[in-house]
Amino acid sequence: MHRTRWQNLVLLALAVAVGTWVVLRAALGRGASLPTVPWLVVAVELVIAGVVLSMGWAVRQFLRGRRPTLNPIRAARTAVLAKASCYTGALLAGWYGGQVLTVLRETGGSEQLTRAAAAGAATVGALLLAAVGLVVEWFCQVPPPEDGTRERLDEQAPDPAAG
Repeated sequence: MHRTRWQNLVLLALAVAVGTWVVLRAALGRGASLPTVPWLVVAVELVIAGVVLSMGWAVRQFLRGRRPTLNPIRAARTAVLAKASCYTGALLAGWYGGQVLTVLRETGGSEQLTRAAAAGAATVGALLLAAVGLVVEWFCQVPPPEDGTRERLDEQAPDPAAG
């Protein structure tokens, strides 16, 4: 599994933000109201980022030999969770970022500022989730084998053609 490139995440977030802005502008033109962003969203994003970071730290300790009892399947699942966090964070950052752009273009009072603040905080939380995913992917990276290790493994493996 290859590590996620941050450039891909930025492009994804920008594309979703533009798409969200276009759709919400069209919906507002037809008389719809803007969706509200509950503050609980920010808390949930931060909790998920904390859990992913905690799991990634355990894998990092395992790879450094400081936690020999970690199940390798858990380490693999942590790597997959980190990748999912990257993409989820990018998608959510685009969604809430698009809402911020839409709300800021609307003229209104304190209600619009409250909506913009909530959506902005959710955007920051989503960016943090994506960043934690990238860091945990780095934590889960297994170092390459030492010289000669691959050849010794190939010599010990049975020949599949001998069948």
